[in-house]
Amino acid sequence: MSTSTPIPSSILLTGIRHDYQKWNNCGPTNLAMALSFWGWEGNQYDTAPLLKPHARDRNVMPYEMASFVEEETNLSVIVRVGGNNDLLKQFIAAGFPVIIEKGLDWYDTGWVGHYQVLAGYDDSLGVFHAFDSLTGEFTDGKTLLEPYEKIESYWRHFNHTYILIYPQDRKTEVLSILGLQEDETENYLYAAEKASLEIFNLSGRDQFFAWYNRGTNLMYLRDYGGAALAYDEAFKVYAALEPKERPWRMLWYQTGPYFAYYFTGRYYDVLNLATQTIVNAEEPALEESWYWRALAKEALGDIEGAIEDYKTSLEWHPGFEPSETQLDRLGVSY
Repeated sequence: MSTSTPIPSSILLTGIRHDYQKWNNCGPTNLAMALSFWGWEGNQYDTAPLLKPHARDRNVMPYEMASFVEEETNLSVIVRVGGNNDLLKQFIAAGFPVIIEKGLDWYDTGWVGHYQVLAGYDDSLGVFHAFDSLTGEFTDGKTLLEPYEKIESYWRHFNHTYILIYPQDRKTEVLSILGLQEDETENYLYAAEKASLEIFNLSGRDQFFAWYNRGTNLMYLRDYGGAALAYDEAFKVYAALEPKERPWRMLWYQTGPYFAYYFTGRYYDVLNLATQTIVNAEEPALEESWYWRALAKEALGDIEGAIEDYKTSLEWHPGFEPSETQLDRLGVSY
């Protein structure tokens, strides 16, 4: 990552239109807020129908948000992992707000995934200025002040994932800041090494996330065997956590273990993990888990059960392409 250009000790970008999310609408709302900086005039009611055709869908993935930007606006977008606070500050100082995906301990609800739009920082206070769709005071230009340490800690829960939206004519600036991280393979290699170093410097829940991140990065590098072993270690740490500390919704948001276990032939592990995720949900609006359970059932010879799960996946996310592709292959209408 480039660090050659000095940046100011504080900055706050203006022009973002804050909005409080409606129920279960974090991703669509944060995407709309980030787009508003670049003059986009829509809101969460414009983003949500395309990002989550079923209003009860539990999660919007970063790739889905990126697809919206590419298909519905004249802006460009890049999604990367393994970020750090210095990189965030470089982008903000250059005039680019950044969407981050992070964990959140939300009162009695427990651990959930969350997005935030970061639009400023202040080294003297040690904080980022965040536009948050759930909490914070946003009148008179105020933002939610998030300490650097808190961002780093909770951002780890999602592999330090960041989404950057930019006009096409500013691509050179973005790539200059990214440096080697422009290349996806280099990015996952870097993030895998970052996670590996963290594993041996952390404990408890933070170590769980570090192991999980290592698995996710190896999965994207198609080292499914290495990824599966990393996820195994993550789940060992998870089992030792106090129940109230467990991020039990993890598979709602990050489905890497399904890939790793499926592509190493561990179909029963996929089946059991997906079933557990579906059963534990207050409402099983989890198209990815239904899809992966269907794949596992099919691999184990339960074709009828697989078809049923593919169809259920589409009930929760109409138009979910992976499930449609499998049903087309099987010659089944939907």
